Amino acid sequence: MSTLTVRLGAMFDSKARFIEAVRLAQAGTAAEAVPTLNFASYDDMHRILAPSRLAIVKALGGQGALSIREVARRIGRDVKAVHRDVTTLVNAGVIDRSERGVEFPYDGIRFDFDLGVAA
Repeated sequence: MSTLTVRLGAMFDSKARFIEAVRLAQAGTAAEAVPTLNFASYDDMHRILAPSRLAIVKALGGQGALSIREVARRIGRDVKAVHRDVTTLVNAGVIDRSERGVEFPYDGIRFDFDLGVAA
């Protein structure tokens, strides 16, 4: 398994990483594939990865596919609310959904960004 990297940044940053990967490929060097989730802003990231949703991700970690009902039981929340949050996480690409249930297919999450503060 691998780690999901979460980044903040404009499309320009993603484009620069893509261009660098193409340059490496043209030089015959394979770029390392890093599962990455990009958000345009901290607010966007926090909306998707709110504490209640991160609790779902933590409950899924290393467990394989679980039913939404089982996830709700493990985190002590209402099934309907968990279903809504699971749908948000699936749509954002954080977790996967299959016939077997939902799962977090990574070992962990790595946050890779700096928060600047105004002087």
